[in-house]
Amino acid sequence: MKIILATASPYRIKVFRDAGIEFEAQASEVDEIFKERPKNPSELVGVLAKLKAQDVAKKYNDGIVIGFDSIGYFDGEILEKPKSEQDAFERLRRLSGNSYSFFTGIYMINKANGKDLARVVKTTAQMRNFSQKEIKNYLRSDSLSLYKTYAQGFDPVKGISSTFIKSINGSYLNILQGIPLETIVEMLEMIQ
Repeated sequence: MKIILATASPYRIKVFRDAGIEFEAQASEVDEIFKERPKNPSELVGVLAKLKAQDVAKKYNDGIVIGFDSIGYFDGEILEKPKSEQDAFERLRRLSGNSYSFFTGIYMINKANGKDLARVVKTTAQMRNFSQKEIKNYLRSDSLSLYKTYAQGFDPVKGISSTFIKSINGSYLNILQGIPLETIVEMLEMIQ
């Protein structure tokens, strides 16, 4: 069955490509900022993933549409993409030596049988203590750092960011690329 990802995220697309899963990608046109926006991180990613899947599903007659949304959560605050390099620096400085949670909402719609399925995956990352110099070097070395939510998108294999995360409790791919593939594969089996 055809799989349609309701995303333009290069990280999520890469995970599906690397896994050898055939798919199409179609960005949703959902405005993520709205009046009744939930303040609870788990609820927020669930609502946004559903809205994105529903938006893209309108354009297709068949296939399984998958919507996603991810956020970080630290010290009672929802951490979304940094607005500037200074914002990214301050947030990483605050995370040094602390743990934070990363939530990804997944919402699937099977256009053939009308089934839908929702999950929220929470992963916790413990960050090691790192210096302001390390943060500056990371922000200078990674041209995409401003488009990433904290540790999501950190490359565990190469570069400075590979040393920031001390340990992970939960889905490795969720924290790395905002897509817990193991959960998605299970959901794909259930929704058919």
